[in-house]
Amino acid sequence: MQKAMKRLEKEFYLILRASRSSTVSDEDESDGDETATEPSQFGDDVPSASSVAMADLNAIAHCMIGAGYTKECVKIYKIIRKSIVDEGLYRLGVDRFSLLQVHKLDWEAVDSKIKTWLYAVKVAVKTLFYGERLLCDHVFSSSSPAIRESCFVEVVREGALDLFGFPENFAKGKKTLEKMFRTLDIYEAISDLWPDIESIFSFESTAAVRNRAINSLIKLGDAVRTMLADLENSITKDASKISVPGGGVHPLTRGVTSPVSVRLAWLILILLCKLDGKAQFYRDVPLSYLFLANNLRYVVNKVRTSSLKFHLGDEWIEKHDAKVRQYAANYERVGWDRVMSSLPANAAAAMTVPEAAEWFRKFNSAFEEAYRKQSSWVVPDSRLRDEIKISVARKIGPAYRRFYERNRAAVSRQAGSHGIVRYAPDDLENYWSDLFYGPSGGSFSSGSSSRSSVSSSGHGGSSH
Repeated sequence: MQKAMKRLEKEFYLILRASRSSTVSDEDESDGDETATEPSQFGDDVPSASSVAMADLNAIAHCMIGAGYTKECVKIYKIIRKSIVDEGLYRLGVDRFSLLQVHKLDWEAVDSKIKTWLYAVKVAVKTLFYGERLLCDHVFSSSSPAIRESCFVEVVREGALDLFGFPENFAKGKKTLEKMFRTLDIYEAISDLWPDIESIFSFESTAAVRNRAINSLIKLGDAVRTMLADLENSITKDASKISVPGGGVHPLTRGVTSPVSVRLAWLILILLCKLDGKAQFYRDVPLSYLFLANNLRYVVNKVRTSSLKFHLGDEWIEKHDAKVRQYAANYERVGWDRVMSSLPANAAAAMTVPEAAEWFRKFNSAFEEAYRKQSSWVVPDSRLRDEIKISVARKIGPAYRRFYERNRAAVSRQAGSHGIVRYAPDDLENYWSDLFYGPSGGSFSSGSSSRSSVSSSGHGGSSH
């Protein structure tokens, strides 16, 4: 038994070394350029553990732990994976800097470190730490949650604390206007990644990582407020009586205009962060996504149609328009998933009449529940409203139409089938067209006779 375990131990070691699921390849090392590859495009360049290797690791871990060799298995895992994570962070340019070390650097050196960090934090969170969480959960999926937590924490905790320690130390330094833009860049990077950070480091034993990220946000926010207050004071107290030759642009104008744009962007960022918090008050998850899409679209429209556009720029508008689309996509996925899954995978496939009848019942139930729940929801922006309705209809409508045309006649001819075939495809289009106008619209009681019958009794006629 001991020899067999030693052999498994060696095999476990070799596969772990080879399965560098979250390492950063040499060609992906950041050179500090802010145009570096985004993490979302990073996947093809990061070698991932094969499904075979993952299965082997899981099987070996299960065998060793089941045979009483938990300590040996966990020890190997922690040592190997931690070395891989540390190497990945090193390649990304993440160093451990004390408060004193950061403050001793001149601004050019600090600015270079920030550029490197802005790239590194995205890759580290979305690829390195996320990959380790997936690997750990898979390898020890048949083990106790305590083992999974212990292994993950030991592997990533130190590196994550170092990563989020840099912005915290930077924020404690001297506040000058030249640092304002970089401070906002760091704040926005952490703010954008916060949902991922919260999810990846969800264990109680990784609370220190979450707290350090939050503390960094708080200190960075305080730093920006101090810088803006200093800017306001410098404008108010400016007593210069020197004339600019030829009536050109005054130095005060040059010094103030950019920070004013920053102030506007900062205020909007604070608003959006507040809205994220308010979305959590909704019990219905799809409604929370709709709330975020509505409010962000409102902000984007205000920026697009006012002088704010010239301060914030087209890139800002495009970035936040993409966020609106993501929120809308999340609403569709969560809000209509049960309806989509209530249709057979192959909607045109042949099936028995009882099977088809059961699918119709499932669809009726799922559709009516989703529709009733959402009939009072609102999308004030007509463009967004149409985009969402068209997208939902395209995802569900064609599949339902194929299923309906294939099975309606056979099910309707069956004895006792009254009310099973409840909706024609065109009925669904009518229902969707009524959505998002609030309580006054989107009711089962308006429109066709089949719709009114559903409103009054919860069961429709099979007049189709």
